[in-house]
Amino acid sequence: MQNLPLTRREFIRGAGGLGFLAFSGVAPAFLARSAMAQTPAPERDRSILVIIQLAGGNDGLNTVIPFTDDRYYNLRPTLGLKNGLLHLNDDLALHPSCKDLHKLYNDGKISIVQNVGYPNPNRSHFRSTEIWETASDADTFQREGWLGRYFDNDCAGNPEADNINADPTAIHVGDMIPQSYLSEKSHSLFGMKHRGRFDRGNDPADLAYEKLLQADHIEGNASYLQHTMMNTLVTERRVEKIIANYKALSSYPGTKLAQSLKRVAALIHADMETRVYFVSQSGYDTHANQLRNQARLLSELSTAMSAFQKDLNAHKKDDQVLTMTFSEFGRRPAENGSGGTDHGTAAPLFVMGSKVNGGLLGKSPELVSDVKKDLEYSTDFRGVYSSVLDKWLEADSSNILGKQFEPVPFV
Repeated sequence: MQNLPLTRREFIRGAGGLGFLAFSGVAPAFLARSAMAQTPAPERDRSILVIIQLAGGNDGLNTVIPFTDDRYYNLRPTLGLKNGLLHLNDDLALHPSCKDLHKLYNDGKISIVQNVGYPNPNRSHFRSTEIWETASDADTFQREGWLGRYFDNDCAGNPEADNINADPTAIHVGDMIPQSYLSEKSHSLFGMKHRGRFDRGNDPADLAYEKLLQADHIEGNASYLQHTMMNTLVTERRVEKIIANYKALSSYPGTKLAQSLKRVAALIHADMETRVYFVSQSGYDTHANQLRNQARLLSELSTAMSAFQKDLNAHKKDDQVLTMTFSEFGRRPAENGSGGTDHGTAAPLFVMGSKVNGGLLGKSPELVSDVKKDLEYSTDFRGVYSSVLDKWLEADSSNILGKQFEPVPFV
């Protein structure tokens, strides 16, 4: 499962609204659980994790470019980048569209983890995303996400099911619950659009939703659902008010990603107790016309991340927030015949924040001359997760990931 849809027809709130408060134990199983299974919101002033998904498989070799390696240009006679490179050291450079990320790198606020992947790589978007989001082995199928297991292990406590003012455990932008959020226990999850206000609509599902909210003398599962819906409505209106009143202290571009991160910044600034936020940028499946498409995508990523970090700095929230990108796989070292690259294996990822150990981490990918060969990863992505869990979220990564992985020292 990549990202699981949860509409009003299936549960509470559909994609047309500002957001929904849901449970990671998806209906109908959650109705059999007691409301006491809900976990309270985490404490304020704790570390916050923001995940940015680069959906589609970002091409790593044209993101962090080995510009002194002749094999790179032999494998990519038309896609190999030479002009405007943003040097990281004597051998590697960032894509020319990443000027804002390059400045953050020079300021020590970006760690670039090189050649991240996993054993026995899968080149299916669906399956590889599932592997990344569940932190499982390539031959193991697991429903619960790595963050969902973190919620189960570290976000439990005295139940506050009747507290309609409790903040969600995790928030995502978009109408799809990330599989990384799915868990065995019930946790409050809230989803919102990247822009626009809540619009209830007049279709039959919306009307049924309103009718259940307003009904009296409901018992059993329907009563529990009504209570959950009321929590949803309260959260929606509170979030909408926070976003409407927010005064950003940096200039955000009008792109979906930038506007998503602006909303996240607003909620962080409001001291919501939420520990994890998830946003996504799509379009990285560059089988054709890669030069133009990836340049646009990386420019959007770079400017959005920079605006977000500047905003956090100005509001003095930067020491609480760690932002990390991931993509389900990289692209093949050799270009294809359509001006693009096909599904590959390993790629770099970015970790941003005021407390990161900035710089290049991990081994660079080893290129070969054979156009049929793919990259072999050197850093297991679960080592990245291990560092996030142990060092940032103050959890026991071995309990969540199932075993110990070699950490990556970016924090």
